[in-house]
Amino acid sequence: MPEALIVDAVRIPRAKANADTGIYAKCKPVDLLKPLYKALCERNHLDSNNVQDVLLGCSTQSGEQGSNLAKISTLHAGWSDQVSGATINRFCCSGLDAVNIVASKVIAGMESLAVAGGIEHLSRVPMFSDKGPWFSDPEVMKTSRFMHMGVSADLIAVQQGYSKEQLDIVACESHKRAANAIDKGYFDRSLVPVRESNGSPLLLNDNNVRRDFALKTLAKLPPSFTDFVPMAQKLIDKFYPGTALEAVHSAGSSPALVDGASLVMIANQKTCERLGLQPRATVRHFANASCEPVKMLDGHIKATESVLKATGIRTKDIDLWEVNESFASTVLLYQKHFGIDAKRLNVNGGAIALGHPLGATGGILIGTLLDELERRDLKRGVVAICGGAGVGVATLIERT
Repeated sequence: MPEALIVDAVRIPRAKANADTGIYAKCKPVDLLKPLYKALCERNHLDSNNVQDVLLGCSTQSGEQGSNLAKISTLHAGWSDQVSGATINRFCCSGLDAVNIVASKVIAGMESLAVAGGIEHLSRVPMFSDKGPWFSDPEVMKTSRFMHMGVSADLIAVQQGYSKEQLDIVACESHKRAANAIDKGYFDRSLVPVRESNGSPLLLNDNNVRRDFALKTLAKLPPSFTDFVPMAQKLIDKFYPGTALEAVHSAGSSPALVDGASLVMIANQKTCERLGLQPRATVRHFANASCEPVKMLDGHIKATESVLKATGIRTKDIDLWEVNESFASTVLLYQKHFGIDAKRLNVNGGAIALGHPLGATGGILIGTLLDELERRDLKRGVVAICGGAGVGVATLIERT
């Protein structure tokens, strides 16, 4: 059976999302992807005619992110018209799911070289702007148990007894580690800048990281989701009776909304040999899962359990973990559940500091994990992401 080999992973620097002041506000979503397609070809001396498919994750597929952006973006970037493409949505897990689907096709022998990744341009296509029924149709909101993600994070914090200060500590550490990684160039291998028409880069590094973050500063930030508590308590009384919801996450302990894009090239061994490509890692196993949708944000725990059970690999055998910082409480819950040493978890910060570009995050974290495994000369790592309505995805990679 063929192996799914990761050849390369690239991304643009993440930029604060803002329709007026965002670094990428004047760029279309296809323009965020264009330099990544070019980089994959140039870095790997690859003719795009050799790529069979492109699968992109995107959680808001409307407006400029509609019309099957995966296919359209390849044409916009000048890739061969023989490259197919599809765009998928598993909410925040979309980009990681794209990697897993491409890997499964390569493992099955259905494709020999394809590209996965994701895109989310929140400055131009805001979250929820597609007006999907999960969050806009009153009947569906009721039957699907819609809950704002921040309230679900607060529910986890209350159930686990996490104080606001504990959540703030997670946030401070995320910014500290991210700043260190940027200063020491740990992200440089994967970064590809978006350029102006004159060739000047718009941004060289992720720009949301704060170097002045301190607990005393975070302590002054009020909880963000207080207004949702009365309505949410009715659902919580039904599914988690006896739990009194309290808003504890602030803007500081929640993920930053940023614009981002990522691509990951995956191929089998024969194709790597034929085209002179150098594989860096193997997609060893992956899993999807779902959990109760009011609590919502622990689906990645179930997905990770499936991966570990199927492979027989123990928690202590995983060298590094990249767990999306959807909110501070979800990271603490994941860490507690698997007993992970903090020194092996999100070692270069996470979405609280660096930002969470939804559909692009999975591809970004694959590249971040692989770069760090190589830098430390380690073997094995897991990427895990939770998502809306209870979905979760986990992926295990091993260096070749």
